[in-house]
Amino acid sequence: MAYSTADIRNIALVGQAGAGKTLLAESLLAQSGAIRGRGSQERGSLVCDFDPQERQIGHSLDAAIVNFEAVGRRVHLIDTPGYPDFAGRALTVLEAVETAAIVVSAVNGIEPMTQRMMDFARDRDLCRLIIINKIDSRDAQSERVLADLRETFGRECLPLNLPCDNGRGVVDCFFKPGAAKADFSSVETAHTQIIDQVVEVDEALMALYLEQGEELTPEQLHDPFERALREGHLIPVCFVSAETGAGIPELLEIVGRLMPNPFEANPPPFLKGDGDEAERVQVTPDAAKHVIAHVFKVCIDPFVGRMGVFRVHQGTIRNGSQLYIGDSRKPFKVAHLYRLQGKDHVEVPQMTPGDIGAVSKIDELHFDAVLHDSHDEDNFHLKSISFPPAMAGVAIEPERRGEEQKLSDALHRLVAEDPCVRVEHHASLNETVLYGMGDLHLRVMLDRMKDRYGVQCKTHTPSIPYRETITRPAEGHHRHKKQTGGAGQFGEVFLRVEPLDRGQGFEFVDEVVGGSIPGQYIPAVEKGVRQALNDGVVAGFPLQDLRVIVYDGKHHSVDSKEVAFVAAGRRAFQNAFRDASPIILEPVVRLEITVPSASTGDITADLATRRGRISGNSALGGQQTRISALVPLAEINDYQSRLKSLTGGEGSFTMDLSHYDPVPARKQQELAKAYKTVDEE
Repeated sequence: MAYSTADIRNIALVGQAGAGKTLLAESLLAQSGAIRGRGSQERGSLVCDFDPQERQIGHSLDAAIVNFEAVGRRVHLIDTPGYPDFAGRALTVLEAVETAAIVVSAVNGIEPMTQRMMDFARDRDLCRLIIINKIDSRDAQSERVLADLRETFGRECLPLNLPCDNGRGVVDCFFKPGAAKADFSSVETAHTQIIDQVVEVDEALMALYLEQGEELTPEQLHDPFERALREGHLIPVCFVSAETGAGIPELLEIVGRLMPNPFEANPPPFLKGDGDEAERVQVTPDAAKHVIAHVFKVCIDPFVGRMGVFRVHQGTIRNGSQLYIGDSRKPFKVAHLYRLQGKDHVEVPQMTPGDIGAVSKIDELHFDAVLHDSHDEDNFHLKSISFPPAMAGVAIEPERRGEEQKLSDALHRLVAEDPCVRVEHHASLNETVLYGMGDLHLRVMLDRMKDRYGVQCKTHTPSIPYRETITRPAEGHHRHKKQTGGAGQFGEVFLRVEPLDRGQGFEFVDEVVGGSIPGQYIPAVEKGVRQALNDGVVAGFPLQDLRVIVYDGKHHSVDSKEVAFVAAGRRAFQNAFRDASPIILEPVVRLEITVPSASTGDITADLATRRGRISGNSALGGQQTRISALVPLAEINDYQSRLKSLTGGEGSFTMDLSHYDPVPARKQQELAKAYKTVDEE
């Protein structure tokens, strides 16, 4: 059945893992008649948790799209993962919806992902709905949770219904205030509060309500209700139990009658151009205009191929449509359009503004791509998302030789699917490092490579990119002479080394005069020096922050060759380096750590044990503190899990390279000894 844009609702369920989002989606599907009966986690029959990894772990690991009908409207509902490790996958889907429904447990209350998703939805001008789940639990504290929500997120958090009969049901506070007694508070008071809040955005309606005392109908309140949602002047709260079904019919009515359609929500933040010159452009949900759609999710399946999941913001996409991807000059033909219902793909003939669908087997599709049917929309893009950076890393290599290309292909697919996965190849260490949001994120990625792409990996802690340098000037000399019966090899080099300031890199200077080393052999001397730079001298690490000056040498008119001056330059440099009081440098990173204020003391004490230097801290809103520190990279390989332990999962951090500092003397001895042992072997 086709629905007009005005009858479409797009909602994302977000919040902390364990709040019950997936079971809530299942209950909504069952209550609406979209599925015959509700599945269960124990049987592995939940519509949204269809991936084998999700069934094994018992939690959502990716966003799942389903749809159903509520009071004559089509609802596209997106269930998202709640673990902080998968926050990136939750953030991407908020680009496709008008409403972020933050699910909160009546037992646990406000948790880290509650705060994060509320903040993100506010920053993106999304309408917000809070759903308090598990109201029937023996440990439920619905009244306290509602009070905490209002204290944390503002007095605009107002209930549309309230639990009754000890959480076994709910009583309406908006449409037709029920006569049943709520478990706490007063239905009449809740009704008055929400009406007062809504009419504040409409002066004419406020006058009608206050001066004439007229009872306002839901129909009269509809437009100001939508405006209050858009402006963040109202954040409705509703109570449910996904387990027993309490409040589910009422939630369907709220979604269908009160949540905004694409016409009623704030327009999506589309820009044209790059950087500071990008301009905001108006994209309207008009089915007759040029097509503009945004790819917010990419799935790559070994059997189905690459599938791009998109939201239509403008225009109509039909089977056979010719669409461009971003600035591409070559269009692709839409052979099949799909509407998603968990793992099932239902083919449809067309999609209008507000629809969420998918196309498959288009290799050029990528996350954040804009699809359009006219070059007028070239260089359109949505305002970029600030994803949390991937800080946890593991070095990987294939278990079996010869599977390097297979591993590379699998890594490219992981990066394409998840914007919070990062892969780096450290050439100096000959090491590939997979970065994710945490230990669980990395474990899921490794399992996915094995199960889906058939690549088994060996893993280890990423190596620290140490460097070597010198602390004083020194001179070096080497004569390379080799006679093999015929033409020989001869080259002699005199050079000196000097230290440079940190971060200056390497300089090679030619001060040879009188032709003692002919000009054609100077590049060979530099080549030999650079070989030694890459291989290291003291402990096998690359060398930096030094100047090499070649000032004299000797050559032979017959026996001198490039290979001889390469060898002489290399050995002369090594001799000089050893006499220049060499030291080993370690990378020092700048950490920006955001933690609950109550954890500040524990964090600073822990950093002190890691040779960290606190450079400042500042208070943030919501009882949070940001700590800045400089810490050696070698000390924070396990920091992701340590921070999670110290803050109860509420801490986060970013890091970037600051500079290199000398390692402690004992550490330098260990590294040099280990290198010597390997070299002897």
